[in-house]
Amino acid sequence: MKSGKSRAACTSLLFMSLAALGTGAWAQAYPSKPVRIILPYLGATEFAGRWLATKLSPALGQQVMVDPRVGAGGKIGHDIAAKSAPDGYSLVLTAPPLVINPHLYPKTVQDPLQDFVPIALLGKIPSVLVVHPSVPAKSIRELVQLARSHPGKLSYGSGAAGSPSHLAGALLRTLSKTDILLVPYKGATFALVGAMSGEVDVVIPAASAAAPYVQSKRMRALAVLNTSPVKSMPGVATAAEAGMPQLLIVNWFVLAAPAGTPRAIVERLNAEVGKVMQAAETRKQFDALGGEVAVNTPEQAGTFVREEYERWGRVIREANIKVTP
Repeated sequence: MKSGKSRAACTSLLFMSLAALGTGAWAQAYPSKPVRIILPYLGATEFAGRWLATKLSPALGQQVMVDPRVGAGGKIGHDIAAKSAPDGYSLVLTAPPLVINPHLYPKTVQDPLQDFVPIALLGKIPSVLVVHPSVPAKSIRELVQLARSHPGKLSYGSGAAGSPSHLAGALLRTLSKTDILLVPYKGATFALVGAMSGEVDVVIPAASAAAPYVQSKRMRALAVLNTSPVKSMPGVATAAEAGMPQLLIVNWFVLAAPAGTPRAIVERLNAEVGKVMQAAETRKQFDALGGEVAVNTPEQAGTFVREEYERWGRVIREANIKVTP
């Protein structure tokens, strides 16, 4: 006759085996109905989301639909996603505001480290520091020297207070220790137009948005704010090569699910997303946007989100940025 401890051990092993079988069966059965990808923003995020949905549908054997829920700097879409059932049928394609907003609106937005589980980092689209041709600076170093010799004279065009483009300008001011005047516009696109017309001197748009104007010499690119060059801007130095390695400004895309989503489902989605992002067709699309694709594990995506959360928190604190809700 088996002892009580032996029976308990056998019972425990039986339950563990059944749980493992259940998890495997769950992963195999998923998905059994359409999956939606919530889009908190438009623009490049919407493009990436629609592309991913189109490619994931045949891979998963179910329709993958995009569900735009834009507004309030992404807070609306993030809130809907965080409150959705953690069953793998409601996902969210998020971007930098996910980790920026909690530092600006701590009482009204979701916790990116607690309310979501990252599935995969899809890719990045770097930004570029550009100036109006009338600005007599050919590099970041010359721009900093110019700003220091004429405090408050150079101006930087940004989106609304607390937006990624606004924080990019704040980071530039902090790292360069200069008094560059921040001029807010209704959005980053309006700021770029303002720089082209000469209303402001400096702007930091996405490389994909700035490339046509740099190529036509309506703007001058001083540096790509990324660790690697951008194909659409050959010869333009990276931030590190320009002497300011900490000036990294990239728009990124992370596919995430509500916290509590089963690990087996997260891994299944990660594997399928990895196949989509490695495809030559996908790489070609991201190249056209001046971006780069990423292939990574859920853990690596989670580490990336955490590091971005901490990095932008430091920027906001050091620049003493306050935004009224």
